[in-house]
Amino acid sequence: MAIRLLLLRMTHTEIEITAELVRDLLRDQHPDLADHPVRLGARGWDNQLWRLGDDLAVRLPWATQDADELLRKEHTWLPALAPRLPLPVPVPQRLGEPSALFPRPWIVTTWVQGEPADRAPVTRGAEAADTLAAFLMALHQPAPDGAPAGRDRGGRLAAYSEDFVKGLASATEMGLIPDPDAVRAVWEDAVAAPDWAGPALWLHGDLHPANVLTADGTICGVIDFGDLFVGDPASDLAAAWNLLPDGTADRFHSAYQPSPDAATLRRARGWAVRRALGGIRIGEAGVRGRPGGKATWGPPAQAALRRLIATAHR
Repeated sequence: MAIRLLLLRMTHTEIEITAELVRDLLRDQHPDLADHPVRLGARGWDNQLWRLGDDLAVRLPWATQDADELLRKEHTWLPALAPRLPLPVPVPQRLGEPSALFPRPWIVTTWVQGEPADRAPVTRGAEAADTLAAFLMALHQPAPDGAPAGRDRGGRLAAYSEDFVKGLASATEMGLIPDPDAVRAVWEDAVAAPDWAGPALWLHGDLHPANVLTADGTICGVIDFGDLFVGDPASDLAAAWNLLPDGTADRFHSAYQPSPDAATLRRARGWAVRRALGGIRIGEAGVRGRPGGKATWGPPAQAALRRLIATAHR
């Protein structure tokens, strides 16, 4: 479910994914699981998710071409990371290989209970801030040699300035950005911040509201580790503005230890702006019924942008 600013890059599989297909795939490669009840869980950005009984799920790529690589990466790395994480995550259990039935890899994971935060936003901000900080402190540990590098989130923010300018201009023309100058100020300040000079840390890489689950107003799980990579923690620390209610970012950054320095927070605001712009455009596409659009992504992205504008002069 990774954010992509260019919606037209999405290409859906020509094979219709059904409960019958999922059962056939299981019978073919994992027959001991084939008798579990199968029902649709969600259609995400990269993958479809099918419930398998009460405790498992099957994820099959149906959109972006790089989804195959992302599933294999999760299967390789996430089982070793999951035991140290203080929140439930979808731990890969089995790998399905391409076959005559389905030409792409797929995985069986544990099922994580909760509602995506784009549909059930965080309301207990202080508790959620502490929970998110504890989760990221456990995840943000030095990675071993050979750990995956980031795709479009692992480099310097300045490399994405052209995309930012185009994205801001497009969203402004559509009437979605009330104060583009303030948004630009947050971005330019982030780009000017010193680069990360610390160790390469494990990062989730895609902490937008559709990838974080909530229950009773607070965070109860994190899903979709396809963008798992190593690098600058600013990418994940952006979640303070993208996920948490107004007035709780400072609590999150105080709970997260060691406390991020000023340069890291400046870069984090830049990543948060970039993610918010993507969510706004995808949300608008959903409102207009365009392919790849998700109407529920717009409101939390707009809220994040308002929070970020408020930080422009801090």
